[in-house]
Amino acid sequence: MNPHTNRDPFPKRVEKALDDGFLREAVRKTQNKLRTGKKTAETEVGNWEDWRLRAEAIRRHTIENLDYYLDRFAYNVEKAGGHVHFADTASDVLEVVTGLIREKNARSVVKSKSMVSEEVELNRILEEMGVEVVESDLGEYIVQLAEETPSHIIIPAIHKSRKQVAELFSREAGEPLPEETRALTRFARQRMRHKFLQADIGITGCNFGVAESGSVILVSNEGNARLTTTLPKTHIVIMGMERIAPRWTDLDILLSMLTRSATGQKITSYVTAITGPKRAGDQDGPEELHVIVVDNGRSDILGGEYQDVLHCIRCGACINVCPVYRHIGGHAYGGVYPGPIGAVLTPLLEGFDEWEELPYASSLCGACTDACPVRIPLHEYLLDLRADEVEEKRTPLAERLAFKGYAALTERPFLFSAAAKGGYLASLPFSDEEGMIRQELGPLAAWTQTRDFPAPARRSFRDWWKQEGSNEDD
Repeated sequence: MNPHTNRDPFPKRVEKALDDGFLREAVRKTQNKLRTGKKTAETEVGNWEDWRLRAEAIRRHTIENLDYYLDRFAYNVEKAGGHVHFADTASDVLEVVTGLIREKNARSVVKSKSMVSEEVELNRILEEMGVEVVESDLGEYIVQLAEETPSHIIIPAIHKSRKQVAELFSREAGEPLPEETRALTRFARQRMRHKFLQADIGITGCNFGVAESGSVILVSNEGNARLTTTLPKTHIVIMGMERIAPRWTDLDILLSMLTRSATGQKITSYVTAITGPKRAGDQDGPEELHVIVVDNGRSDILGGEYQDVLHCIRCGACINVCPVYRHIGGHAYGGVYPGPIGAVLTPLLEGFDEWEELPYASSLCGACTDACPVRIPLHEYLLDLRADEVEEKRTPLAERLAFKGYAALTERPFLFSAAAKGGYLASLPFSDEEGMIRQELGPLAAWTQTRDFPAPARRSFRDWWKQEGSNEDD
């Protein structure tokens, strides 16, 4: 099953999410917890805005000089004994991975969290090849068993209850398991240990690639990333081309911002730095290291007005403050990346054709921009994307005609006044004694289903001002 296909229309996805009481409560609690943790971490630093400015400067410099740092990163990966593959499209990524799997005659793959692998639907392709693919991150493992996609960048299974997890694990175990956290994590730990030991290939994402040494940096709290990279004989890294830190000193700042913004931690339980494959005398580590640097639409963003979105370090801070995400969760967005970052990034990577509704999944409150540790102007980008849709005439024809008609009326005072009076008369059969329209009415139905709509006033402000307003004291 491919979770990315056969999506319902956006309004249907939203309606389904709003009807899920558990989802809304789970998201609310998690948002509150993560926001509190981030605020505490900011206070501990003391000069958080200075750190944001430094992180923004690092990311801006990196993206503006990305070709140089990618070349340097690739050179140092190969110098350390690794192999680098540049993939322009999702198909190129899949070609490299499937080619390596056939070359190694691999039958079992263990994965650590990788959002880019979600972009290219890697799991589905490998399963169609007959390869066993197991997600080693606990949250990712849960959504894999449920044949779903992650609903949060940091907490993939935020939408699952303990009962649902117990049902999934019981089905996998072939016997009933208790709805007790310790028992469920014990089962997952035992199952993962077996999969780690038998895996032919380990596949991970990449939090950062350090250009000056060719090192791949992975952060985790479960230790699964380290096992994924050390036990299998072959390690494949799938990284977005923008995930570069020029130097270790830059990485120091970016890691501090990432962990504090994501979970409120000073540092995650595990930070793994991989520089090449296993060397002579090493007791563990892969015999081969392959790094796939993925474009998949990113170069189209470079040099354009939305370039700063490539500064993103995938912390999820914007998601944790978003009032829209708070009500609808991640799956309602329909793509790999939920929340404000997804509403901006998905249309840029994949085009408006399937994602024209996402820029409107925002209140434009600006909380996402304030929360972003690298100062991406997310709410401004959402507004700009809406303007792009209008410019490309992607908005409904009726909406465009309505605004054109309104513009024509405002340019002609007599017609505007006549239309206002006509609107008042037309609303009389539908408005109550308080002057409110509360029944579903044509194009206003989406509003009046849940809100009261004020009927047009009997007397316009201009008429009132002419008759009474000009006589009042200033």
